[in-house]
Amino acid sequence: MKETAAMTFTARTATSLAALAAATLGAGAASAQEMAFNRIASFATTGNSPEAEETSAEIIAASEDGMTLIYTDSPAGVVGLIDITDPANPAPLGQVEMDGGEPTSVAVFGGVAYIGVNTSESYTAPSGFLMALDMETEEEIARCDLGGQPDSIAASKDGAFIAVAIENERDEDLGDGRVGQMPAGDLVLVNTAENGLDCDSLSRVDVTGLSDIAPEDPEPEFVDINDAGEIVMTMQENNWLVVVSADGEVLNSFSAGTVDLTEIDATEDDAFSFTESLTDIPREPDAVNWIDNDHFATANEGDMDGGSRGWSIFHKDGTLVYDSGNSFEHALIEIGHYPEGRSENKGVEPESIEFGTFNGTPMVFVGSERGSVVGVYDVTDPAAPVLAQLLPSGIGPEGYVVIPERNLLISANETDLGPDGGIRAHVMIFEYQEAPAAYPMLTSAGSEELIGWGAISGMVGDGSTIYAVNDSFYAGSPMIYTIDTTTTPATITDALPIQFGDHMLDQEGITLDGEGGFWVASEGKLEEGFYNAFYHVSATGEILEEVRLPEELEAVQTNSGFEGVTMVGGVLWGAQQRPWEDDAENTVKLISYDTATGEWGAVAYPLEAAETGWIGLSEIVAHGDYVYLIERDNQIGADVAVKQVTRVALSEMQPVPLGEDYPVVTKEVVYDIAPDLLQLNGYAQDKVEGLAFTEDGTMWISTDNDGVDDHSGETLFWSVELPM
Repeated sequence: MKETAAMTFTARTATSLAALAAATLGAGAASAQEMAFNRIASFATTGNSPEAEETSAEIIAASEDGMTLIYTDSPAGVVGLIDITDPANPAPLGQVEMDGGEPTSVAVFGGVAYIGVNTSESYTAPSGFLMALDMETEEEIARCDLGGQPDSIAASKDGAFIAVAIENERDEDLGDGRVGQMPAGDLVLVNTAENGLDCDSLSRVDVTGLSDIAPEDPEPEFVDINDAGEIVMTMQENNWLVVVSADGEVLNSFSAGTVDLTEIDATEDDAFSFTESLTDIPREPDAVNWIDNDHFATANEGDMDGGSRGWSIFHKDGTLVYDSGNSFEHALIEIGHYPEGRSENKGVEPESIEFGTFNGTPMVFVGSERGSVVGVYDVTDPAAPVLAQLLPSGIGPEGYVVIPERNLLISANETDLGPDGGIRAHVMIFEYQEAPAAYPMLTSAGSEELIGWGAISGMVGDGSTIYAVNDSFYAGSPMIYTIDTTTTPATITDALPIQFGDHMLDQEGITLDGEGGFWVASEGKLEEGFYNAFYHVSATGEILEEVRLPEELEAVQTNSGFEGVTMVGGVLWGAQQRPWEDDAENTVKLISYDTATGEWGAVAYPLEAAETGWIGLSEIVAHGDYVYLIERDNQIGADVAVKQVTRVALSEMQPVPLGEDYPVVTKEVVYDIAPDLLQLNGYAQDKVEGLAFTEDGTMWISTDNDGVDDHSGETLFWSVELPM
């Protein structure tokens, strides 16, 4: 069953139109008919596990009344509970230990949570059990031995039985990670009972011998049950789907097929290059969810051999009704969420899928594990889904639950970057509301060519246009982006490649040269061959001149170098991020270079004292009678202390020769950025790195999304009217 993107989708046109539709949502005031999902709260799993080194939120479900969430936390060996009586203010309800096992999935019916728990000692001796947990008392009320490793569970709509996909996963270090590896998995059905579970009713559905790939080792992955009690199950590595009746009869089984992909980046080289193609890529679906009693949607994450970077809708008779081709990935590229570091693997990796009807509209929610985005699709016509929105999630969205009667969508995000200053795993709550879409704030949708972007650092304004650069995360494709600030969201209309040749660039600042070109500041990374330097770049991207630091500064520099550049009367000013060996405590240099005479100089800038981590500069921009700077700490979330815009009068910017006692300038704090970092009800980001002024005096601020590497990919790009 081979499908090309062109057969079902004119990808560039359709994606752009969908993204433009989302942009239109954000552009004006909401009407009674205009609704959108917006994130209203984020709950860190450390709220239930404050002392844990690692936590996670993987699969998530809701109580029957929609007031309590329960999620699996495999690293901690617990399930966590959250009170969402007030969804904008979720509260911890604690956690329940899983008797030494790892919870893998959870489903709820009535007041009972059914939890699959993996207790396997090895790949060759898999084991696990199905637990029934009273959600009110948080007490175990029943347990059934499953005789294998449970991966996914689902409860029938009438609560009569539970379906469990027994994966018995393969050892990826054995035999090059190929199936088959014994023992084989299967599908387990267990009836519920007054005491939670009727273990005597447990039956097994043999699904060996069905697939074309390793039929002896089916590798069940994910299950869902429709209103008729029919079960659909994915067998991911086998690239296979099976439909089973409530009494265990195999009704149908068929291949998930393959896809031909064009206009993708299949090479991991720190550069965007959406010009490659892949053929005959197995979909290898992970999550599956019924849309109605005849159709189900799959998230085609891939695993052993495949990964089509998209999602599909199938009829239960095996007919492919829709495939997204490259369009889902393209939509993520346009909002800066493409994980270039996964190009040689499976791109944005759609892993999760959910379905719900909101305000009469049937919707499919597609989660990109690597892009950390939730795609919202109107599936009124299953053969022609329409992308309505892209929502920013936490890092690594793994599971979803919908509560349509409360207009809520909840995502569970599994990635935890640890207790030492990293973002923790989160549960995020979205509400379908009469309000414009708040995200994205910056997009390249609508351009004639597909423009990939990310890791925005320095900026400079020119009229209503802003020019921005990416940093060395994309060392293979240093770019100058042109941003139109008159649209909502702001739009990247062009990307100018810098012809870097043998130069190593870590672009952290940009300013206009007054002649149609630019000066770019590159931050030094001494051990990697990057210099702290100014580069003169033409309007066509050619490097006209490299200006390295003089020897006396190169001798004392560290890896925390230039983090911005601006020009005042022919003199370049570079902001030094953190102190070098010759700087007084809690000061950094603002370094000047006269482009006419070649003379160097500096003044000293006073930094706030850091209680945790460090504080430094990340931007410098001349505007009016001042230079404006971003001064920030390196803290994230609740630990944020200093994220601010300051300014120094130009009259104080009087450099002295290098090596002398640098005069300490007087700074004025003019704007506290920290509250703005929570405007999307997520967590406060670290890297506020871009600052620019348009000709009307509006100040624009942006964040660096680290190329979606250990980052949710969110880019905040917003304007501020400074008080006079």
